[in-house]
Formats: sequence, structure tokens, C-alpha cells
Amino acid sequence: MELSNDVMYNASFQKNSDFEGVFWMGVKTTGIFCRPTCTARKPKPENVEFFQNTKDAILKGYRPCKICKPLENPDETPEYIQKLLEELRLSPSLKFKDMDLVQRGLEPATVRRWFQKNHDMSFQAFQRMYRLNTAFKKIQQGDNIIETAYDSGFESLSGFNDSFKTIFGVSPKNSKTQKIIDLKRLETPLGTMYAAAVEEGICMLEYTDRKTLQPEFSALAKYFNATIIQGENPHFKTLEKELAEYFAGKRKTFTVPLSPVGTDFQKSVWEILTQIPYGETWTYRKQSEILGDAKKVRAVANANGMNKISILIPCHRVIGTNGTLTGYGGGIWRKQKLLELEKAILF
Repeated sequence: MELSNDVMYNASFQKNSDFEGVFWMGVKTTGIFCRPTCTARKPKPENVEFFQNTKDAILKGYRPCKICKPLENPDETPEYIQKLLEELRLSPSLKFKDMDLVQRGLEPATVRRWFQKNHDMSFQAFQRMYRLNTAFKKIQQGDNIIETAYDSGFESLSGFNDSFKTIFGVSPKNSKTQKIIDLKRLETPLGTMYAAAVEEGICMLEYTDRKTLQPEFSALAKYFNATIIQGENPHFKTLEKELAEYFAGKRKTFTVPLSPVGTDFQKSVWEILTQIPYGETWTYRKQSEILGDAKKVRAVANANGMNKISILIPCHRVIGTNGTLTGYGGGIWRKQKLLELEKAILF
């Protein structure tokens, strides 16, 4: 999708976040290049040029702006946070204190701010939820509650019971009928994503900057009558492996089990989405025709928009009748990048 210089300049002037990842602006007078949302003072139109990727800007001799940091993904999980999360994954009973962070060369306040911003809780609360997730599953499997409490890093049974009830609404001994939805952050070339999974499969895969995340979380919890909590799930390992292969151009189909949340009609529409071959694009009209009613174009489009499992249920492969890129929850620029990756031919 070709954009005119006027459109890109105006988008940059307005700091329009919808164009993040679509273009980068090089400033001839300073020799730097920026993302569209850069807060630096905007130069005159005649002093700029635009690039579709950062590589071209660098090859042209431009340096990355120190203000907007165009080589960094603003939502990406920092490497030091990824290492902490990996340690927790391997040993859920770990309890990081400030001194432990300092010994790893980390500033505790920085870690706290990141978790507060990205998970709306402190690092200590995040660790506690992670331990409770592991404990919940052990109890579900029949493990002894007292042993589970201490193995999970809790120093007293009463403290464990109180924390457990706060999160799950019931005491450990009454939790047999409770359910949880595991939640995890994943890093991809198009930005950080949230993956959610139940025993049956992946039930959500969304970009963390999507504005409808909270309503989606609420809908998931209500649908499964479950608590969403940070933790590991066997399906995540398969998902991460297959996503990495997909973005490397080495995978065209996914095998990780799915458990989509929606009405019967929505699920029938999403099932058709999974039939669109890699590297092809269909229209909403073609979808509705396959569904058996060519008049349901708008209903099909609305159902596509309600898809909570991005990429795996490939709604990015659907375009307008005239061949234009239509709405995409993760942003049109991501839709374009996914189609470019798949080398889809827009007709």
C-alpha cells in the first residue's frame, strides 16, 4: 500500500500511532531518522524523506533518533525482564527480593515500574500469582495442600490460604471445581503479544497494544468461568516454537490446538478463515459464499473482527472486494507486514 509523502508527513506531524511500523522519517538536516510518533520538533517537509524499513534508513547514512529510539519496539519486554521470567518459569517457587535484583545488576525501582506499567501489579505480586498458578495445578492433580504451600515458597499455611482465596475466590481445599486461564507475554517481530490458554488449547493471541484487551480478558474469564493468571501452559511451548518458525518463513500451517471463544456463527466464520491458504487473500464476499449465504458479508466482516486468536486464525488474509487492506485489530501496518511475509498477492 503506497503512501504519499504528504500523508506520511502529516501522520508524523500529528504523531499518529496508527502509522507505527509503516514508515520511518529521515531528517536531512540532522542525519537522524525517527518513528512517526517522535516528540522531537518536526522539520520542514522539504528536509525529510521516508523509508519503509529501518534498514534502508541506516544504509542511506541516517542515525537512529535518541528520543524515539526507532530501532526498539516500545512494547517489547526488555531482555533483563525476560531473564527474570525465564528463571520463574524454571523455578516457580523463587522469591526475588530487592537484594537479589541488585546482585543481578538490576535497579529494583526500574523492575517495579515495568511490572506496574505492563501488568498493573508490583513484581512481588506478579511472583506471588505465578507461584499460586503452580500451586493451583498441583492441588488439582491431588497434591497435599500443606506440602504444596511450602513447596511454592509460602512461609505459612495461613498466608497461602489467604493469597489463594484472594485470587481464586475459594480456599485451596474447595478449589477442585475451579478453572484457570494461563497468560503469558510472547515476543514477535511485530510486537509483544499476550497468549492465553486453557487445557483444550490457545484461546487468545493478541498484541499487547490492542485497545480492547481488557474487555477481551473479561469475556474470556466469563466464558470459561475461570480466573486469568500468569503462568505456564503446555500449549505455550508449541505456540512459541511454531510462531518463531512462521516468522522465519519456515512454517505455513499451525498445529497447536485452539479453543476459540465466540458464538456458533463466529466459530463457523473463523473455521473458514483457517481454510485460506498461506500466501493467498480472500474477500469477505468469498467467505460468506463459502458459508452458504452471500448476503452475510457484513456479518462475516464483524465476526472476523471479533477473532481473538491472531495469526493462527488468519483474519489478516481477508481484504476488501476492491483489493484494499481493510481493518485489522492489530493495526493495518501489521496486516501489511504479515501479507508481505507470506508473499500474498493482493488482487
